[in-house]
Amino acid sequence: MTLQSVPDLQHRTVLLDEAVDALVIEGDRADGVYLDGTFGRGGHSRKILERLSARGRLIAFDKDPLAIATAQTIADPRFAIVHDSFATLDQALAVHGHGAMRVDGVLMDLGISSPQVDDAARGFSFRFDGPLDMRMDTTRGVSAAEWLATADEQTIAKVIRDYGEERFALQIAKTIVARRAVEPISTTRQLAALVAQAVKTREKGKDPATRTFQAIRIFINQELEELEIGLEKAFRQMAQYGRLVVISFHSLEDRIVKQFMASKAHVPQPDRRLPIRAVDLPQPLARLHSRVKPSDAEIAANPRARSAVMRSLERTVAEDAS
Repeated sequence: MTLQSVPDLQHRTVLLDEAVDALVIEGDRADGVYLDGTFGRGGHSRKILERLSARGRLIAFDKDPLAIATAQTIADPRFAIVHDSFATLDQALAVHGHGAMRVDGVLMDLGISSPQVDDAARGFSFRFDGPLDMRMDTTRGVSAAEWLATADEQTIAKVIRDYGEERFALQIAKTIVARRAVEPISTTRQLAALVAQAVKTREKGKDPATRTFQAIRIFINQELEELEIGLEKAFRQMAQYGRLVVISFHSLEDRIVKQFMASKAHVPQPDRRLPIRAVDLPQPLARLHSRVKPSDAEIAANPRARSAVMRSLERTVAEDAS
């Protein structure tokens, strides 16, 4: 796939103002170092740069070569782009001379962008027929078609069940394995048809292939594993009063984010009968902010925003003694 062969597909940034408002604190924080974990088409990054002072810095990450090409058009000395997952943020900070510094804010906008979904050549969507790829980074790794050609039935079923929460996972896996013995499964239309054959009932208004495509995409790109690693690394790098803002689009992501943030905002309290002064009680490492959902107006303008959930926290203790 070449850059020239891909259409100029539009992307609406979800919760644009809400996310940047939660991330960038007024005053001295405009001089700080910020990370955009998923550049996408740059909506959040450009908005963050508007808020930063001349001394501020923004490092963005993305695995998608097309996103990297878009980012490279931003001619701003305060901005740098990294062609990798946000799970590598500690190494990236060191490369860009910020290894010893704490960051003032980290934004993660999870999932896939509209240009990725709408480009048939990427293989993310069952709505368009195209090669069964599904890789965020088309320059490395195994495609969905390659994985389906070699994975055993139990592994395929487990992936579809665990990452897609699909109750017909075993039936789908059996159908895939039976079909690949006859012909390679190399296109999105082939896979969608096989899933439809195996799934006898489905929620009203939802395509039978929805959960399977989601599951394989998450697995191929190791999205949940990278999210867990990225959250821990981001929090470890954050300065006192730094902000972590995460926008998720499905329950598996949101559950990980919710549990992670809750763990940082809660500490076990000692037995009240022990003679410990209030000032000596263990303090939480972070303070949670209210959950935010897109407004009715945003959902009407961009229906893909309807499942978005934004969670954020502020770090209250600079060092994690654990």
